[in-house]
Amino acid sequence: MGLLSGTASIVRFGVEGELPSDPLAFIDQRVAAYSFGDIDENLDEYSIGWVSVANMFDNEFRYASYLNGDFIALSMRIDERKVSPAILKKFVQKEEERIKREKQIPSIGRAMRADIKERVRAELTRKSIPVPSIFDVSWNLSEQSVMFFSTNKKIHAVLEDFFKDCFGLLLVQQIPFVTAQSFLDDESNERLSSISPSLFV
Repeated sequence: MGLLSGTASIVRFGVEGELPSDPLAFIDQRVAAYSFGDIDENLDEYSIGWVSVANMFDNEFRYASYLNGDFIALSMRIDERKVSPAILKKFVQKEEERIKREKQIPSIGRAMRADIKERVRAELTRKSIPVPSIFDVSWNLSEQSVMFFSTNKKIHAVLEDFFKDCFGLLLVQQIPFVTAQSFLDDESNERLSSISPSLFV
């Protein structure tokens, strides 16, 4: 579930780094530069970029449609061509059997088997349709925080790398300890640092 859904799973990140003196112009330029590029009509295996939270096919953002007050609302879209391991195994074995019959040999060596697998994988990948995944992002500019609408840790790493590449800013996941630090004064933070975990069982 995402930003426009009735229910959602959310992870909060802090944003570290400084935006330029004209942040909105900078963000507009970077969003355009890192907007999503379709791979339906080519043979690329992977594409990642920004699209509208309201329409996964809108990557133009006319009139800065992603901006709402202090908030930047975007969707990170990832399209990837994937081949099922079971399908890959089937066609690799089929090709191996064809080659054995053609060359009249009882078995295939390791090097040739690896070459067949790579060739079959590339062929199946080219024929496959890219599978889209959409992950919503809400960036609060005044608080320098990001709400990310997925709890998938692998996708968190993808977001962190993509956000850094796009805006030159670091995302730091706000676990409860880190969040508490932002609300406490120096003296309270010292006490917080001395706390050790306890088991209540």
